[in-house]
Amino acid sequence: MAILVNSDTKIVIQGITGSFGAKHALLSLAYGSRVVAGVTPGKGGQLFEGKVPIFDTVTEAAKQTGATASAIFVPPPFAADAILEGVDAGLDLIVCITEGIPVNDMVRVRRAMEGKRARLIGPNCPGIVTPGEGNGSQGGCRIGIAPGYIHKKGRVGVVSRSGTLTYEAVWQLTCRGSGQSTCVGIGGDPVNGTSHLDVIKMFNEDPDTDGIIMIGEIGGSAEEEAADWIKKHCKKPVAGFIAGVTAPPGRRMGHAGAIVSGGKGTAAAKIAAFREAGVGVAATPSEMAETLLKML
Repeated sequence: MAILVNSDTKIVIQGITGSFGAKHALLSLAYGSRVVAGVTPGKGGQLFEGKVPIFDTVTEAAKQTGATASAIFVPPPFAADAILEGVDAGLDLIVCITEGIPVNDMVRVRRAMEGKRARLIGPNCPGIVTPGEGNGSQGGCRIGIAPGYIHKKGRVGVVSRSGTLTYEAVWQLTCRGSGQSTCVGIGGDPVNGTSHLDVIKMFNEDPDTDGIIMIGEIGGSAEEEAADWIKKHCKKPVAGFIAGVTAPPGRRMGHAGAIVSGGKGTAAAKIAAFREAGVGVAATPSEMAETLLKML
């Protein structure tokens, strides 16, 4: 079952003719994802790689192909409008890979999405993977930039603010023969569409997920909020890791949202919240999978 996407999900790629969008469109097709359309204004009527139709608008693409999800590979100045175009087209899921979208643009997007059915993953995220059979190479769904070959179908859900740490957790699980149900990279920007808690709730209700790895980092309070909910409601074991333990206060580290200020968002506070909630805490990235598997 997994969450958010499966082998039947029909995907439209916004920015499919750009070098980055084209590269990952090909990788998603090779993975087995159902990429049914691309969107590049002014290039409607063409075919990508001779088989994927290109449209001028997302609305037209969704209407003609039945696409319900999109991946956005659009430059930062235009990415917010690309998200809203997907919302207006009635898509269920929008995955925005773009990094460097102005915060004011994302505030506008969040306000415009209130009350709408579309769910946004990202921006500045690696996307989402639901592995299929054969280590994910057949019948899976890959939306974004995650390396598909490291995934293996299994029963552990992964949610993370960090792309590279997502890959690390996935590879550790795969190497131990314990695959993933779905892996969600929510992105590290201060204003995003989906939180740790949103994904934890979905994994908690998913019958095909037995345990969860939650990867956070300094900055904000999302991890503490998720931990509070886990303590009260989660029915499944959760292991966690917080990146940025040695980061100096007041300095942004990597992600735009990874900044500690005013005494809030520290690694120590997040780790304490994890322990209070019964979340297994991995001391280093290399211990993420092992921490959860011991709990299982």
